[in-house]
Amino acid sequence: MPTGYGIILIDMKRVVKELQFKVLVEQDEDGIYVASVPELPGCYTQGKTLEEVRKRIKEAIELVLESDKDLKEEKIESPQSYSHFFGIEEVTIQSYV
Repeated sequence: MPTGYGIILIDMKRVVKELQFKVLVEQDEDGIYVASVPELPGCYTQGKTLEEVRKRIKEAIELVLESDKDLKEEKIESPQSYSHFFGIEEVTIQSYV
């Protein structure tokens, strides 16, 4: 089975499908962790610790999917994350003062 998703048989009537998302986690200037899911518009949260922000982003993902049934169906049809992390670059620009 490919890494990142799977199907779990709960009972004879219900099947749970694991869905995979890429989550971007940053730390702001105050030390607060901010997490967002690029493929889910408006899906973000924050927490004081990494553990807290990880828990909260899972809850935020579930809320976004429950509020947008079409998006949820699309994700169930293609459970792996389509986002591919490329990298982080620091860009410097010149600005007149």
